Amino acid sequence: MSLPPMTASSNPTDESSHPSGLLAHDALPNHQDFDSMISDANFTADTRTDFYDRGLTGRNCALVGVACSGIFSCSCIVASIVTLVNHGVDGVAVPNLINLETESQLSQLSLQGKILILALNIIVTLCTESIGFVLSISLRSALASESRLRFNTNLRLLTAARGWYNPNGALLNGISTVLLIISYSSASLVICYDIQAMSSTPGQGIAFAGLPLLILGVALLFQVMIALSGARAAKILTWSSSPFDMTAALVHHTQLTPATLRCMRRVSDLDTGGGPAKPPEIQPSAWQAHHSIRKVIISLWVIVVACAGWAALVMYIWGKYIDKGLISSPGSGIISSSGNGIISSPGSDIILSPDALTIQTWSFVPSGPYNYIQYGMPGVNLQAWILLFVNMAAVQGPLTLGLHCSELIANVIRDERQWRCATGRKGLKTATNPLKTIFTHPICLVLFVAKPFLHWMFGFSFSISTSVFNGQLTLLSVVMLTAQIWNLCIALFIFACFFTFVALRRPRGPQPAAYGHVQTLANLVDEWSPVMWWGHKEDGIPYCHAGTSDHPLPDVKMDCVYAGSDAESLVPVS
Repeated sequence: MSLPPMTASSNPTDESSHPSGLLAHDALPNHQDFDSMISDANFTADTRTDFYDRGLTGRNCALVGVACSGIFSCSCIVASIVTLVNHGVDGVAVPNLINLETESQLSQLSLQGKILILALNIIVTLCTESIGFVLSISLRSALASESRLRFNTNLRLLTAARGWYNPNGALLNGISTVLLIISYSSASLVICYDIQAMSSTPGQGIAFAGLPLLILGVALLFQVMIALSGARAAKILTWSSSPFDMTAALVHHTQLTPATLRCMRRVSDLDTGGGPAKPPEIQPSAWQAHHSIRKVIISLWVIVVACAGWAALVMYIWGKYIDKGLISSPGSGIISSSGNGIISSPGSDIILSPDALTIQTWSFVPSGPYNYIQYGMPGVNLQAWILLFVNMAAVQGPLTLGLHCSELIANVIRDERQWRCATGRKGLKTATNPLKTIFTHPICLVLFVAKPFLHWMFGFSFSISTSVFNGQLTLLSVVMLTAQIWNLCIALFIFACFFTFVALRRPRGPQPAAYGHVQTLANLVDEWSPVMWWGHKEDGIPYCHAGTSDHPLPDVKMDCVYAGSDAESLVPVS
C-alpha cells in the first residue's frame, strides 16, 4: 500500500504548513512560484478499505470495558439501595463478623480493609481507563472534524470540541472531571469497620457504607453515558490509538494534506520558515515540542510542593496546639496510641495525637502510635456526608487531575517511540493493540500502576474515621496523618521526577521527532504500509529525499540537505 508524493493544499490543517512560509529566504528558479508547483502535483488517495487500520479490536475492547463499567456501576447502585433501605443513611452492611480476641487479629482485620480499599481503587481505575479511552477517541475525532486536531494525544478532560451541548464539549468535559474526582473519593469512603456489641453474635467486621457506594455507582454510570454519547456524536474514522492510523485516516479522507519540502523537518520546526534542512544529530524533547506538556510538568511539581506544604501545616498545627489539651483519648473516636480501636465520638472539634512525629511513629501503613490531627463532621446525616465528600474531593481533586494530565506525557512519548521504530531492524508497525500498549510501554505501565497506588496512599494521608456501632455510624471525621502525608509527598516527588526526566529527554539520531503531531507525520511519511522503514530514498542535486518505504532503507547522509521528492532546482540553504 503506497501513496504518491503528497503536496500541500490551500487549506492545510496547520497554519505553519502553508507553502508560503516554507522558504522565507529562498527563490525558485525561472520565477516559478509555489502555487504552480502545487498545481503540478495532484493529491490522490488510496481508495482501498485496508488503507489504514479501523481499530476494530480497540473498539471491541473499549466497548467491553465500558459495558463492564456499566455493570459494576449498576451493581454498586443496587447494593447501595438495599443497604440504605434496610439500614438508612447512617447504616452499613456487614457481610461477616469475627470475634476478635487479640490485638494481632484486630490489626489483621484493619489490613484486610486497606487491601479491599486498594482493590476498589484498582477497579475504579480499570473502569475510568476504559471510559477514558472511548472519550479520548471521540474527542480526537471531534477535533479532527473541526480541523483542530494537532496531536494524536490531547488532554482529554481539559480539551473540548465546539458547542456548549456537544457531548465532547466543555460542559460535559467539566462534568466528567467532577465525576472522575468523585469516583476516587467515593472509593475511599465505602469501607469501614463495625463493632457488634449488643447483638446475639458479638464481634467486629468490615462494613460497607451505603451512601458512598451509591455515589460511586452513579458517578461511574454517568461517565459511561457521557462516553457513549460522545462516541455516538463524533464521526470516528478509526478506533486505533496509533498516530499513524489516525494520520493515514485524515490523509485518506482529505482532512489533512502533507506539505512539501519538509521531509527533514521536526515538529519543533513548525514555527520556523521550514524548507530544506540537513539531518540533525539530536531531536527536541517533548517539553520543547508540546506546549501542554510544560503545563503538565509544572502542575505535577505544584502538587508536590502543595503536598509538602500540607504536611508542614499539619506539623505546625500539632506543635502549636499540643499544649492546649486537645489530646485524643480512648473516647476520641479514633484509634488510640495503643491501637485499642474506634469506640466513640470526639468531644472537641479538633483532636491531636499525643505522639510526635519520630522514627518510631513513622510507618507506611498507619499502625499506632502515630502523629495526626483530626476534626469531626457535624453529626451523621446526609448533610454531614455531603460536607465530607466536599472535603475529600477538594483535597483529592488536584491529585486526580494531575494523574489524569500525566496521560498526555505517557501517550506522547509512546507515540514518539513507535515512530522511532521506523529506523530499527523490525521496522514500524502502524497498528497497535490498546491492551498490549499498556504493558509493553514502561511509561504507560508506570502510570497505570501509579493511579490506584497513589490514590490508595492518599487514603492513608487523608483518612476518614467512621465509627460504626451495631450497624449504625456514630462518627464521621477526617484524620490527617503526618507521616503518611510525607510518604505521599515522597511518592509524588519520585513520580514527578520520573515524568520530568522523560519529558526533558532528547532522542538522538537524524530521524525527525514528531511526538504524534499529525501534520508532521503526514509530512514525513510518503509511503504508507502496515510495516514501514524510514531513511534515505533518493539522491539529488542539490537536495536529497528522505521518506518511508515498505522495506528497509539506508541511513540518511548527515552531510546532505534534504527537501523531499517534490523539490526542484531550489537554491541551496546557507
